[in-house]
Amino acid sequence: MRLGDLFGRWPVVRQLRARDGRGHGATVASPQTQRLHPRTEDADRVVQSICPYCAVGCGQLVSVKDGRVTGIEGDPDSPISRGRLCPKGAASRALVSSPGRLTTVKYRRPHGTAWEELPLERAMDMIADRIVETRARTWQDLDDDGVPVRRTLGFAHLGGATLDIEENYLLKKLYTALGALQIENQARI
Repeated sequence: MRLGDLFGRWPVVRQLRARDGRGHGATVASPQTQRLHPRTEDADRVVQSICPYCAVGCGQLVSVKDGRVTGIEGDPDSPISRGRLCPKGAASRALVSSPGRLTTVKYRRPHGTAWEELPLERAMDMIADRIVETRARTWQDLDDDGVPVRRTLGFAHLGGATLDIEENYLLKKLYTALGALQIENQARI
């Protein structure tokens, strides 16, 4: 490559040649920048969604190509977030596309040293059996003074911020119906 060609690729020289002294025109764009295009241009469709991380409910536009999420950005039509996302919401694509995402149930037996994979149905049955057994074993109809309490202190629930408001509502109803008192959500803490 000649020195003149190399020198001519320098943005300041391009700006001077085009009389674009402030650098507001196309002269400041490098060849690499000129090849860039919006990722939504390649998408098969763009789907409106809501960020799953907290109770704010920021609007998202999810770009999908060949059934895979290719990008997530804020939805400017959202009255809540007006196109803005926090760092967690902007990185939420990793929830479905991260190579480190677990897609199977992992279980480590009591006093075990290794994880094993379980079928989802078996894991759900194990959880349900343990809740029923713990509730039966720790149920209190009356406290020490004979006051009716109808509760269990044997288990609690701490929800995560990736649960949406409907899931949190149903979990609150479930654990209240089971008699649990310690029901909280990480998004509120």
